[in-house]
Amino acid sequence: MSDILQKLLEGPPLEATAFAPNSRYHGIGTLQIDGPDGTPIVYLKRRFIAQPDQFSVIAVHNVVEGDRIDNLAAAFLGDPELYSRICDANVAMTPEELTETVGAQILITLPEGIPGGGR
Repeated sequence: MSDILQKLLEGPPLEATAFAPNSRYHGIGTLQIDGPDGTPIVYLKRRFIAQPDQFSVIAVHNVVEGDRIDNLAAAFLGDPELYSRICDANVAMTPEELTETVGAQILITLPEGIPGGGR
């Protein structure tokens, strides 16, 4: 293995900027532990989800047959990859649970901690 490649492999842990701004992991730092053989293992710090009252509601969507959370994120937030914001604001562990019941209400929110909106 070349010295350059070895230095890259041994380099510092990934920075939080390794994730796109629309990623649920953007801004989450990394930690490192040594594996049993001493090899460094880099992993993401735990991501804590804010309480629902930390989100400002900008819309309420009533689920209709065929809704998908990524399509709702694209329609309301302009980016299908922001579906995780909708999941977080609605305390959903999986995206599918938000759209499985026709007639259920889904809160569409601003990012955590940004004031505004209103119901």
